[in-house]
Amino acid sequence: MDPIHLVVGLGNPGSEYAKTRHNAGFLLVKKLAEQWKTSWASEKKFLARVAKAERNGRKVLLCEPQTFMNLSGESVGALVSYYQVPLTSILVAVDDADLPFGEIRLRPGGGTGGHHGLESVTQHLGSKAYARLRIGIGRKNDAREIAGYVLGKFDSSENKMLDKILDRASNQVECWVTHGLQKAMNQFNGAVSLNNEEK
Repeated sequence: MDPIHLVVGLGNPGSEYAKTRHNAGFLLVKKLAEQWKTSWASEKKFLARVAKAERNGRKVLLCEPQTFMNLSGESVGALVSYYQVPLTSILVAVDDADLPFGEIRLRPGGGTGGHHGLESVTQHLGSKAYARLRIGIGRKNDAREIAGYVLGKFDSSENKMLDKILDRASNQVECWVTHGLQKAMNQFNGAVSLNNEEK
């Protein structure tokens, strides 16, 4: 029996944060739930919204932690412990201000890049060895102080691209579940442009 795959989108709960750059992870798992025609349930014991799906014979859990970003690891740790999910079957989707807007990058592990959500997940899992899918949001004028920017909503020009970016990222997650990390990285990592043909 294959282990359950866990796909976590990081973000902040609440309508005021919906469609903000910091919620790129939430936007991705919402899109996956839509595509996979599964519905969300609030799971208090996991402090999360969870949706269950099956893709090509593999069970997949989608998760939106409801703890606020900086405590995301509490939800992830609880789910991983309950379902005994191995590290190699965990993917965390997250916004990344150090990647240009429109670029996505899946990696098998690595640092947190100062992202508080990833810091919390790493702390609760006790390991960095889980896949993370970074969704580039860029930064304005290379500013280091970006709290206002990441908590702002995507602007109208970005919204045109956002669907394409989320399409590509959701295809990458599907590839990861079905074919594994290496193929998903090779096929989908990189920049998305409005006239990109999907591979």
